[in-house]
Amino acid sequence: MMITKTPLHVSKRAETALSKLGFKVTGLALLSMATQIPGSAQAQASVPQSAVTRAATAWPLAASIAASLQASARVPGIAEAQPPSQLNLTAEAGGIIVTPEQAQAVSNGLAWLASQQSDDGSWQGKIGYKLNSDYEYTGISGHVGVTSLACMAFLAGGYLPGRGEYGQAVERGLDFVLSCSKEDGYITRSDTRMYSHAFASLFLAEIYGMTHRQDVRQKLQKAVDFIVRCQNDEGGWRYEPFAPNSDMSIVVCQVLALRAARNIGIHVPKSTIDRAAQYVVDSAITGNEARDRYRPTTLFQDEVGAFHYQKGTSSRSSFPLTAAGVTALHGVGIYSDEAIGDGLNFLQRKLDSFNHDRGRRDRGHYFFWYGHYYGVQAMYTAGGNHWESYFRKLRQELLDMQHSSGYFPNQVGPGKAFGTAMGVLILEIPYRFLPIFQR
Repeated sequence: MMITKTPLHVSKRAETALSKLGFKVTGLALLSMATQIPGSAQAQASVPQSAVTRAATAWPLAASIAASLQASARVPGIAEAQPPSQLNLTAEAGGIIVTPEQAQAVSNGLAWLASQQSDDGSWQGKIGYKLNSDYEYTGISGHVGVTSLACMAFLAGGYLPGRGEYGQAVERGLDFVLSCSKEDGYITRSDTRMYSHAFASLFLAEIYGMTHRQDVRQKLQKAVDFIVRCQNDEGGWRYEPFAPNSDMSIVVCQVLALRAARNIGIHVPKSTIDRAAQYVVDSAITGNEARDRYRPTTLFQDEVGAFHYQKGTSSRSSFPLTAAGVTALHGVGIYSDEAIGDGLNFLQRKLDSFNHDRGRRDRGHYFFWYGHYYGVQAMYTAGGNHWESYFRKLRQELLDMQHSSGYFPNQVGPGKAFGTAMGVLILEIPYRFLPIFQR
């Protein structure tokens, strides 16, 4: 036996799971027991396929990490090695495995993000708001929402604050986000808005669930209380706190933040969730509505399965809004509503044209990133063919879009750090490290 070191770093939960597959963790280094291959100049550091397959059902997290380990430790030119692309990583992963190309794209994206972190722990982004299909901004500075997403990309790759190769990056990012928490609970800096507050709250929920830090819990509870207070009479939220109207793109990120917080013991009133659920259900386009109203000038026609931007039949619908609607339904605990199946079918029908228009043509428009950030969660939760066919197409799209230096483009929106955080997070869904990305 030979011990081979790999740069993958994991949480305590993952360490326990990995021990089931024969891994040892020494300090911060993950060690794999590798068998010397007779006649070769080098040893092949890999996990036997049989070991992964046997343990996959019982320990899916370990199997996912093992695949990433194989991808990073594989020695080219040895025919006996079993590449990760041929491993069957569990039914829970929906038939999707982490390919070497996918693992490398994640690694490159995280390395690029780490290189772009500012001295104060933040990631820079354009501070602004969307205006129809454009993005108006007032300046570029440390961005609460972009920083939270970047930090979650590291968490989703298995890196915790203060631990491993990127532990300090996460720690510094966390310090920045905590410093942006106001006395009333609003997490904002340089006039970032409710999008950023929700992403920051989600990030803090994931951090608290992993570390149980009381300073994080206190700021998280205040952030959740702020979301609860800002819910309006419609049952939703808008860009600014306490706005009287709502829209789906804001509602979904508040819902996911509340769900993540509630999952780790933070108090969230049931009435808040119930009212948000009703808002989302009322925003779905039903068969009767689609037949009664046909508007060829909208971004998408009122097709069955789509979701409205705002509550009411006069509002537009789109791929991103539908992805947000389905994921929001999952977030409030609705998994079998007819609107979910119709929504998933709508997303499948529009996938190719959406990728072309908002991905390739518009060079990673913010519609592309937030549409797929929620779309991939909706499809993963649904599982089956919806998930497999969707992710295979999207994965290839992302691999083709990534720059050789590691970043993902975002021509219209907060910028490259936003696009890269989103791109990496999407590719990390099959890793299943973050609870919010688990079924």
